[in-house]
Amino acid sequence: MNAFDWRVFLLDPGGAHPSYLQWMLSAWGWTVGVALSALAVALAAGFVVGTLRTLPDHPWIVHIGDAWVELFRNVPLLVQLFLWYYVVPALVPTMKNVPGFVMVVLALGLFTSARVAEQVRAGIQALPRGQRLAGMAMGFTTMQYYRHVLLPMALRLVLPPLTSETMNIFKNSSVAFAVSVPELTMFAMQAQEETSRGIEVYLAVTVLYVLSALAINRLMSLLERRTRVPGFIAQQTAGAH
Repeated sequence: MNAFDWRVFLLDPGGAHPSYLQWMLSAWGWTVGVALSALAVALAAGFVVGTLRTLPDHPWIVHIGDAWVELFRNVPLLVQLFLWYYVVPALVPTMKNVPGFVMVVLALGLFTSARVAEQVRAGIQALPRGQRLAGMAMGFTTMQYYRHVLLPMALRLVLPPLTSETMNIFKNSSVAFAVSVPELTMFAMQAQEETSRGIEVYLAVTVLYVLSALAINRLMSLLERRTRVPGFIAQQTAGAH
C-alpha cells in the first residue's frame, strides 16, 4: 500500500482552479450553497404543509397536505432530481434555461419538505388540547391562535428532529453530482480519476462533510437551548407516561 501523499492537493489540475485544494474548497462552497438553499425551501414548504395538515374543520386541505407528503416522501430522491432536471423542462418550456443548481435545490428541498411537514404536524398534535381551546376562548381566529399559541410552542418541540433533517440535507446534497453541479462528490470523483490518489481525496472530502454536520449540530443545539421553555418538555414527557 502506498504511503499517503497529501501534496496532491497542491498540484495544479489545469483548469479554473490553481490547485486541487482550492478546487475542493470551491466544491465545498457549492455543497453548502445547495444544502442551505434546499433547507430554506424545505422549511418554508414543510411548515406550511405540516400546519395545514392539522387544521380543524378543513378535511380537504388536510387531504391535500397528506397527498403532498406521500408524493415527495415515497419517490426516491434521485428519481425526483431527474424528473426536475429532464422531465419538467420538457413539459414547461420556460424552465429549459433554469440552471441545474436551481433544479437540485427544488428537488432536494421539496423531498425534505415532506419530512419537515411530518415533524411539524407531530409537534402541533403533541400540544395539549387545552392550548387550542384557550386560544378559541380568547376570541382568536384560527390563524391567530396558530400564530400566537400553537406554532411558537410546536416549533420548540420539533427543533431536535429538525436537526437530523438539516444534517440529512447536507448529506443528500451529494446527489447534485448526477446533474453536473460541481459539489464535493463530483470533485472527489474527478480528482480521484485525474490523480489516482483516491484515498487522500475521499478522506479529505469525508472530513469536510463531517465538519459541516458537526457545525449544524452545534448551531441547532444552541438554538434549541435558547428557545427551550423551562419545564415544558419534562411536563410533556411526564404526561405521556
